[in-house]
Parts: sequence; structure tokens; C-alpha cells
Amino acid sequence: VQLVESGGGMVQPGGSLRLSCAASGFTFSSYDMSWVRQAPGKGPEWVSAIDTGGGITYDADSVKGRFTISRDNAKNTLYLQMSSLKPEDTALYYCARKRDGMDYWGKGTLVSVSS
Repeated sequence: VQLVESGGGMVQPGGSLRLSCAASGFTFSSYDMSWVRQAPGKGPEWVSAIDTGGGITYDADSVKGRFTISRDNAKNTLYLQMSSLKPEDTALYYCARKRDGMDYWGKGTLVSVSS
């Protein structure tokens, strides 16, 4: 199993970014997927999750209405569209396999929101 995140970077408050997670080594379309973040000096925080078909999504209250999780099963890729970014969104963002009991994680991509 391999999960490789990309798309992070530095952005000003109010800006947008789209994160991607390329999955390999398993049947991507058979698993719910999640995004989790970890801010500097803090523990992991679950952000969003999506079911196998992409029709059902779940979002943390902290990102609801600003972040959108999606997936392309034909490309084995998970996405996180982030808008109206705030300084408190600064974190290392990980994609993870499954929604409950996440068993594999990528190495993360860094998002920094600062003016």
C-alpha cells in the first residue's frame, strides 16, 4: 500500500489549495478514504472522509463549508479542495485508508497559511 500526497504549499489567508493523494498497491475503489491533519505541536485531527463511491462525505466542523473531499476511482486519486483558508489550517495533511480505523497513511504534504 502506498499513499502519496501532493499539492501543499504556502498561501495567504482566504486563499485556496487542492491537495491530491495518489494511491497504489490496493483496490482503491473498495475503501473509504480520509484526510487527517496535524498542526505544529498538536495531535492529529481528522478533517474529512469519503465513501467508496464518492457519494457520501463527512467533514469536521472546523472545515465544513470550506473544504471539499472527492475522489476519482479511475485515477486512484483522492482530493481535498480547500478554500477560505485560515492561519489555523496550517498543518501537515495526510491521506489515510479507511474512515474508521485508518490503517495506512501517507507521509503528508505541508500547508502553510500566512500573510
